[in-house]
Amino acid sequence: MSRLIVPALIAALVLGVAAPSASDDVGEIARAGQWQLETLRLPEAWRAGKGAGVLVAVLDTGVNGRHPDLEGAVIQGPDLTGVGRATGLWGQHGTAMASLIAGRGHDGGGVIGVAPAAKVLSIRVTLENGDPLRQKHRSSWGDALARGIRYAADHGAGVISMSLGGGSGAWEGSAAEEEAVQYAIAKGAVLVASAGNDGDAANRKNFPAAYPGVIAVGAVDRRLEVARFSNRQDYLSVVAPGTEIVTADGGDSYVVGDGTSSAAAMVAGIAALIKSAHPDMSPYHVRTAIEIGTRRRPADGYSPAYGHGVVDALLALRAADRLSAPAAPPARPGPYFGPGPSHESRTAVVVGMLALVATMSARILVTHRRRRERDLT
Repeated sequence: MSRLIVPALIAALVLGVAAPSASDDVGEIARAGQWQLETLRLPEAWRAGKGAGVLVAVLDTGVNGRHPDLEGAVIQGPDLTGVGRATGLWGQHGTAMASLIAGRGHDGGGVIGVAPAAKVLSIRVTLENGDPLRQKHRSSWGDALARGIRYAADHGAGVISMSLGGGSGAWEGSAAEEEAVQYAIAKGAVLVASAGNDGDAANRKNFPAAYPGVIAVGAVDRRLEVARFSNRQDYLSVVAPGTEIVTADGGDSYVVGDGTSSAAAMVAGIAALIKSAHPDMSPYHVRTAIEIGTRRRPADGYSPAYGHGVVDALLALRAADRLSAPAAPPARPGPYFGPGPSHESRTAVVVGMLALVATMSARILVTHRRRRERDLT
């Protein structure tokens, strides 16, 4: 996700809202810039719940649980990079993604996530793109993502969010990661990943999004048109808002950025809403509900640019309700002749059967007589 720092003095210019007065809070401006709330129809979806009881693992650069919008929402998991906080570039991207999933805002402002009642499990598996230690120590966390997926699945994560697209992701998969993905799915976790951010250039196949079973997410702009940078691949599942997205920053401020990372975090939030409403729903059915509950569906039902369409939290929840509804029991058969026929209909059937027997008996007698007459001559 590309980042643009938003100090309070220029926030209004970046977000396109009214200029702040001395009494305005940057949190209020940040909330006003969250255009995705209406696009995803979250106010309507929240009538059914806000993700309570669901743990969403954020596999990223770490999450700052002290940000005002994330207080009380974050459980700190392991740092699997083996690097530690050697620089000040810690938790910026991860905090941003966590705020889109489970941000709770504060004082009527700030960033509110798609599933604001959910909990976040922070698992650090990579370093910030701008961290000077990234290239130097990259080999030291080669299996961090695979271990992070397994850790999340073993510690109760119902959803695993991996906004590791573009430069943060890998262009070649690994057997360890793919096995970890299947392990987590088998334990009931829904895995979501960003499709990648080089759609207007190399448009490379990106992992972990390309692993079977992972919900790969692309990005659309305010007009619900696919962003130029969003990767177009045949493994794409859906698209979600991914341009001019306001998020929490690693400290106590906010940023505006573009990327499939943000889009994936929002879809992880929708998965959390579904898991909260239907705790026993399988990852396959959660994915199906998200794909069915889309808008702007391609004419042929699917395209590498849009996937199955633009996500809609309300429609996804309705689809999940339908998928989880028990099948109607078969009609109870009536006595003798099926489901409750009348006395008159039973009489007609009996008469008809007797007539058929009489006719067949007559034919047999005639045939037998003719055969005897031929034998006698």
